Amino acid sequence: MELNPAELTPVINRMKRAQGQLAAVTRMFEEGRDCKDVVTQLAAVSKALDRAGFAIIATGLEQCIVQKDETLDRKELEKLFLSLA
Repeated sequence: MELNPAELTPVINRMKRAQGQLAAVTRMFEEGRDCKDVVTQLAAVSKALDRAGFAIIATGLEQCIVQKDETLDRKELEKLFLSLA
């Protein structure tokens, strides 16, 4: 299953923001920032990546349903979904 890149623009933007957040977390470690602040930002990065993954899977599911894509079966879609759990 190939996803339409135009439909994933918000996901790409979210991932770029997460990449920036992760760089900030690394700097926080290097600067010896408070553990609570680092963990809070790391949790934000994790949530952003999870949301990006869910959006990718939702787009794929939608395409499979609308276009009757036979390249992925139910087990494969379930495995993808659960990989984010």
